[in-house]
Amino acid sequence: MNSFLRKSISGNVSLPHTTLIPTSENKLNFSCLFNEEFKYILLPVSYSLVCFLGLILNSVALWIFITKMRPWKPSTIYMFHLSLSDTLYVLSLPMLIYYYANRSHWPFGVFLCKTVRFLFYANLYCSILFLTCISVHRYLGICHPIRAMTLIKPRHAHMVCGFVWTAVIACLVPTLIFVSTSQRGNDTLCHDTSRPDEFHNYVTYNSVVMVLLFILPFLVLMVCYCLMARALCQPRKGLSQCQQSSSRKKSIKLIIVVLVVFAICFVPFHITRSLYYAYRILDADCRLLNIVNFAYKITRPLASMNSCLDPILYFLAGDLYRSKLLRVFTRKTPNTRSTANVHDNNIGLAVKNPDAKAGTELRL
Repeated sequence: MNSFLRKSISGNVSLPHTTLIPTSENKLNFSCLFNEEFKYILLPVSYSLVCFLGLILNSVALWIFITKMRPWKPSTIYMFHLSLSDTLYVLSLPMLIYYYANRSHWPFGVFLCKTVRFLFYANLYCSILFLTCISVHRYLGICHPIRAMTLIKPRHAHMVCGFVWTAVIACLVPTLIFVSTSQRGNDTLCHDTSRPDEFHNYVTYNSVVMVLLFILPFLVLMVCYCLMARALCQPRKGLSQCQQSSSRKKSIKLIIVVLVVFAICFVPFHITRSLYYAYRILDADCRLLNIVNFAYKITRPLASMNSCLDPILYFLAGDLYRSKLLRVFTRKTPNTRSTANVHDNNIGLAVKNPDAKAGTELRL
């Protein structure tokens, strides 16, 4: 099998950066040689673009949130923490850019290797959970507006964000233990999984984390969107045709942007990574394992792109954020009426309570 692979691959051939020589205990296909020459171009270029765009977009977003949008509404709090997570991640990318541009040589030590790998997964799962929080917030505003008046307060949003950070950090602490460096000739490799003898344990741990921090939030998000779609298709009592059209547009923008982020960044990465791990454990054919490895390496920079796509959500679905951003860059003073209308509408929905007196509005 390996002799066939050596004959069929032209150019430099190297062991995958996540694998080493197998031990007799696990009997995994760690000896399969991969043609990974493509990653030394793909990853530095893609990570450089993500770092450049992500740093600019998220720095602007943080500045707008901190200086222009106080006091914060619950949705603003979720977006701020999402932008903070993205910023912390893009700040770690220069080291990865150097690592892959230098053909998998890590000169920064074990601690920074663990930190960089930890920040990738922390950003990945914080983004998933904060996007879920934003979607649930919009769902409550559409489907349960009266209940949302008492349940959705800024202090509650702060508590939810604190829980998200705590849960993600707690779930990813084992990553700091599994991730390690090793020597390959004169090069120091920074692995993103574990040593070969701990690979089974790592895959088990990784599967649990994926269920808790990706599959369950994704199911919650899809249920919310299905219920939102059903509610949006029904005429709302007490709302004019213009108001209903505006509410639908805001909600549709949110749904589209979040689903695009999941479709590009999160779903392909988790699928290809699961296949890659499964095929390694099952000792799959080396040629098939090469194909899966290629797909997995491509989806890693796609997963990083959420740091650039999230600011689009703030602009399209956040009325107040959009008005403040446009005001800063165009230096136009919005009229009093439009400012008042958008001030309480940041990613939330203005709906009338059909059971209350006419003219009484519930705003999130």
